[in-house]
Amino acid sequence: MKTRIVQNEPNDPIPGGAPLAAVNPTADASGQTVAAPTNAFRAFVRRRELVIFFVLCYLIGWSALPWGTFIAFAPLISAIVVVSIAEGLPGLARLGRRVIRWRVNWIWYAAAIGVPLLVYVAATGLNLAAGAPAPSLDQFHPWYAVFLVFALGVLNPLEGPLGEEPGWRGFATPRLQSRLSPLASAALLGLLITGWHLPLVFMPQFDLSLPDIVTTILVTFWYTWLFNRTGGSVLLTLIAHATEGTVNIQGLWPPEAGGVGAVWCSLIAWALLVIALLIFDRKSWRTAPESAIDRVPDRIT
Repeated sequence: MKTRIVQNEPNDPIPGGAPLAAVNPTADASGQTVAAPTNAFRAFVRRRELVIFFVLCYLIGWSALPWGTFIAFAPLISAIVVVSIAEGLPGLARLGRRVIRWRVNWIWYAAAIGVPLLVYVAATGLNLAAGAPAPSLDQFHPWYAVFLVFALGVLNPLEGPLGEEPGWRGFATPRLQSRLSPLASAALLGLLITGWHLPLVFMPQFDLSLPDIVTTILVTFWYTWLFNRTGGSVLLTLIAHATEGTVNIQGLWPPEAGGVGAVWCSLIAWALLVIALLIFDRKSWRTAPESAIDRVPDRIT
């Protein structure tokens, strides 16, 4: 007896079983397919990505405070967790491409390294003009120590630059800019990052003061501007962050001989830079380039 073989079509219901749920892929702004949420939990996380991300940053970062330390790479962990749940592998791939986006004009590499150094030069000049003695360059000896500190900042995920930039710039900024202007996004993000760092003011081992906290808000504007000008490259903000962390402006003088004033001069120098960016590049603060925005379907916040 011949047996007739019937091959079901992919969308045909299975005999005697429940019908298959339809899969509705959606496309993001760049035309890439993003799988729709497959369960209630994933849908919940996707709708509230930013809120969950910041809550995780605070919980993870502050979880070690009772032991007198701080988890600086909390933004990196939080971004990976949220993107893994809400967007899966396509979202992680998109985040990874931002981190390694290196094809930008060489002038932006020069700016990422040169601008923080120029700010420190300006701050040093202001402190000298205020009566501070000549700075000590002991922190730059041996000379190759500077490059080691810079390399650690770029490559070590436990350090601030690599531990923070994929979260603050790679995850949060593109999502904030999908709803807000770059100016509003930078202001909101700066306040949230500053709040995250606030406990360090009360921990003497971190040597963080009130001017440092205010400076955190200011540098967020600089990083946002650089991120947008480079088409959403986290690599360039990572380089800028590592450069900033290579120099300890307060360590150029003893506390009683200009060290305290150096922190305030650094605050003034960063403020002048941000004011210049706001005045002379006003257009860039109104609308972010599409390459610096992530639009994920079904997101609420």
